Amino acid sequence: MATSSNQLFSSSVAAERRRLRLTQEDLAYAAGLHRTYIGAVERGEANVTLDVVDQVASALGVPPCELVCPSAP
Repeated sequence: MATSSNQLFSSSVAAERRRLRLTQEDLAYAAGLHRTYIGAVERGEANVTLDVVDQVASALGVPPCELVCPSAP
C-alpha cells in the first residue's frame, strides 16, 4: 500500500517535534496554530494547506520538502 503525502507529512512532523523535544503545544505556539490542530496534523486527520506546511516547517527549523518527502535526495 502506498503512503500518502499526508501520512508522510504527519509522521515527519511528529518525529521532528519529538527529536527537538517539543510538546505539541510548543510547536503550535511557534507555528501560530492551535495545539489541537497540531494533534490532528500528527494523526493525519487534517488536510493541510501549503501555508500550514510552511508554518510548521519554519517552526521546526527545517525546509518544507523535508517534511513532505523525507527520503528525497
